[in-house]
Order: sequence, then structure tokens, then C-alpha cells
Amino acid sequence: MLDLPEVIAAPAKRGRGRSFEGRRARTALWLLLPTLFAIALVGGYPLLRTIYLSFTDANLGSGDEPHWVGLENYWNVTEDGVNVGLLADPAWWRSVWNTVLLTITSVSVETLFGLGFALVINSKIKGRGLLRTAILVPWAIPTVVSAQMWNWMYQDSLGIVSAWGRQLGWLKVGQSLVANPDTALWALVAVDVWKTTPFMALLLLAGLQSIPTDLYEAARVDGATRLQQFRRITLPLLAPALLVAVIFRTLDALRIFDMPYVVKGNAPETMTMSIYARQQMIDNAQFGMGSSVSVLIFLVIMMFTIAYMTLSRVNLEQTQ
Repeated sequence: MLDLPEVIAAPAKRGRGRSFEGRRARTALWLLLPTLFAIALVGGYPLLRTIYLSFTDANLGSGDEPHWVGLENYWNVTEDGVNVGLLADPAWWRSVWNTVLLTITSVSVETLFGLGFALVINSKIKGRGLLRTAILVPWAIPTVVSAQMWNWMYQDSLGIVSAWGRQLGWLKVGQSLVANPDTALWALVAVDVWKTTPFMALLLLAGLQSIPTDLYEAARVDGATRLQQFRRITLPLLAPALLVAVIFRTLDALRIFDMPYVVKGNAPETMTMSIYARQQMIDNAQFGMGSSVSVLIFLVIMMFTIAYMTLSRVNLEQTQ
């Protein structure tokens, strides 16, 4: 039995513990306030300014102040009954399709390749350090440089990829993968996979190295095969790192601009949402329309992120 003083002191200790945790939480909040303020200033103001400009007729070629036009940049019906605006432009919807297709394909392939590379690097093999260094080379090269390098490799007459395609009978003389509208997007997917697979591999390697080795030793003692260890130990414990890696790459791929623009410019068969936004803002000098494109890109990325995190949370809970 507990003594009476101990019974009386127990609630007091719990109260002191809760007050200490409250003070720690308040202190942490005060320490975070400068960072939150900086984020709001750097990220919040441009976002709000872009949303405002998307409802105006701002034009870079005009010195007049922008005028409020409401939703006309997004959707408008003229007096002749013609639908105009961003949502009525087939070029916008094609850029959305190109971006989504490139994102789903490249992120899926990069995840598979990155996981394979991470498993190899994480294993006890000779030359593991050299392999880890070599795999970083594509990621270390600036995107514009690597895109131009692949552009030369895809060149129809002198490019090595085109030469291989002619030797295999896939291409004729004067043809190239990026010049053909049917294969141009897939050629860009190959470039993106080559460039960003090391990023996925590094993130997944960090997740693999956080898994305790004792679990694998216990599984081997119990007679589990390599495949069973991978299914029962590696994948479930790697799921959080895998989720983070896929979300980062998905957000990055949905905003992709530099690589497709360097290789193909404003070509409609490879135009992404970001390239479409640049075309409206810079080439057409329609800053209001370009801002509305940026707002829609933000909404598309936000919906992808929310949907993916919701589905992934459900899968993680079922796994646990």
C-alpha cells in the first residue's frame, strides 16, 4: 500500500510535469516565430500577390495599372458565345496531361531504380564507397548542363542515342527521338530518370541504414529468406522514408521547367505547366494570365500532395 504522503504528492508531480511540458511548448513556439514570420514573408506575400494578379489584366507590355477582371483569365464567355480563358485553352490541358504523365512515369521508374541502387549500396560489397560516389554524378551536374548534354546525344545526325537507334533499326537517317512528337515526351522521361534517380537512391539509402540489423539477424535465425526479409522487414520499415522521397520527387516533377525547356523549348508535345506559364508571362506579356496559370499549378500540386498523403497514411495504418 502507498503511504498517504505519496498519494497526495502524486497529483502534484503530474501537475508539475504538465506545467513543464507547457512551458517547453510555449518556449518552442516563441523560438519558431522568427522562422514562421520569415516563411510567411518570403512565401506568403508572393503567393497572395500572384493570386491577386490572376484576377487582373496585368500586362508587361503596358504601363497602365492592372484592372480587376474577376474570373475572366480563368473562364469567360464572349458576346458571340465563345468560351475563352485558361480553362478553355486546349494548350493548357495538354500541358497538364504532359506534366502528369511525365510525373507519374518518371517518379515510378526513379523509385524502382532508386530502391535497387539503395539496396545494392547498403549491402556489404567491395567498392561500396566508390559506387556511392559514382551514383551522385548525374545529380551533381546542373540541370541545364545535363539537359543540353542529352540534347546533343539526341541530335539526329551526330547524337550517340540516334546512332544506336539507327543501328537497332528503330530510327531512320535524319530522325531523332526528341524530333518525333510521339516519342519526345518519353525521351524527356529518360533524361529525368537519369538525372534524379540518385536523389531517390540517397533518400532510400538513409531509410535503409536506419533499420536495425538485429531484425535481419533474428529473421535469418528463424529461417527467413532474403525475399521474406525484404517483404516483412525492409518494406514496412522503409515506408516512411519511401513516402517522403516520393512526395519530394512528385512535387519537383510537377513543377518541372528547365530540362524540357532546354531540350524542346515551347514545343506543344512536351510543354509542361511551368513552360505554359512562362509562355503566357514572358512571350505573350500577359502577366495576369500567367499568374492564373501559376495559381492553378499551385492547386494541382496541393491536390496531388493531399491525395497522396491521405492514401499513404491509410496504407501505413493498415500495415501497422
